[in-house]
Amino acid sequence: MLRSFVCLAVLAIISFVVIVPNSQAASAPEIDAGVRATLDKFFHQVKGARDLADKSVGILVFPSVVKAGFGLGGEYGEGALLVRGKTADYYNTLSASFGFQLGVQERSVIIMFMTHTALEQFRSSAGWKVGVDGSIAIITLGVGGSIDSSKIKSPVVGFILDPKGLMYNLTLEGSKITKIRR
Repeated sequence: MLRSFVCLAVLAIISFVVIVPNSQAASAPEIDAGVRATLDKFFHQVKGARDLADKSVGILVFPSVVKAGFGLGGEYGEGALLVRGKTADYYNTLSASFGFQLGVQERSVIIMFMTHTALEQFRSSAGWKVGVDGSIAIITLGVGGSIDSSKIKSPVVGFILDPKGLMYNLTLEGSKITKIRR
């Protein structure tokens, strides 16, 4: 039994190591293009998203976050922080998990900082861990849903999208977001 578990763990780690290098090879222009395409898709799919973005003081976008697992799992993605519509810095997100999981999944993550205080706390951290250094209110809507930006009171809100649109019942808890050079 222990031997099987160790083999599964090694296989999961190898799977993640093989997938992650492909996702981290992006240059600054590639990340910027992915960020713009992700935001354009988001604005097109969700009514009120552009209004909410206009009210935010910063938007962190990870166009592609890849999650792979076989018992043990991990996820990785790279993105950019936009302040006043321009790229301010580049970041990666990384997390590990344990439990029943099998396969590979890709998603996009958009995090909006609604207050200057929340943005500055994020930017001044050496590595921002979701749920420890700050919490993110995940907004879930169906396809064709809309956002009423006047009802959002959280200083940091997040959206998780798969290729079909916004995803339900997902969390970013435990993800560590770290500034990178590009």
